[in-house]
Amino acid sequence: MRNRLKAWLPTPQTIKDNRWLRWMGPALHHPRLWHFSRKGIAMGLALGIFFGLLIPVAQMPLAAGAAIVLRANLPMAVASTLVTNPVTFGPVYYGAYHLGKAILGQSPVSDEQASAVLDKNHKPIGQNLSLRERFVRSVRYLTTVGKPLVLGLAILATASGVLVYFLISAIWTLRVRWARARRLRTRLGRPNAP
Repeated sequence: MRNRLKAWLPTPQTIKDNRWLRWMGPALHHPRLWHFSRKGIAMGLALGIFFGLLIPVAQMPLAAGAAIVLRANLPMAVASTLVTNPVTFGPVYYGAYHLGKAILGQSPVSDEQASAVLDKNHKPIGQNLSLRERFVRSVRYLTTVGKPLVLGLAILATASGVLVYFLISAIWTLRVRWARARRLRTRLGRPNAP
């Protein structure tokens, strides 16, 4: 399993040559960043999923930076940011938005209200928007949709990161215990029990 995982993950040289991560330079050479240990893998996955869910852009550099600071497995941190991709992006953000609305106690938006907001914020294609108009429109959008979305993403990212960390740690520990028990049974001459 370890060899299949290593084959799937990016190599140290690939990460070191990445234009978004190259600025980290010598910090990428620390051996704990590339070591396959229970804590390193669990922390790397947790960081990647946290930043992958929380931030829509620049997920990999942020996850890599956090992995370097916390000495987590860097390839796992970078690869697990792909939890949000073009296929999963929509459902994740939709769910996070509704989670945030439920926590804030806001009522769901009806179709008429949604179309009214879109009509108010939509300008015909032939007209160009000034920078100020774009900024005002973005702020208005963030105040209506942003608060529940940010809250939902923060809760989802934190809960998923913590859950993944403990789940991977538990699976790793159980796998090590099963392997030790199997070796012990083999040494004692007992047949493998299911």
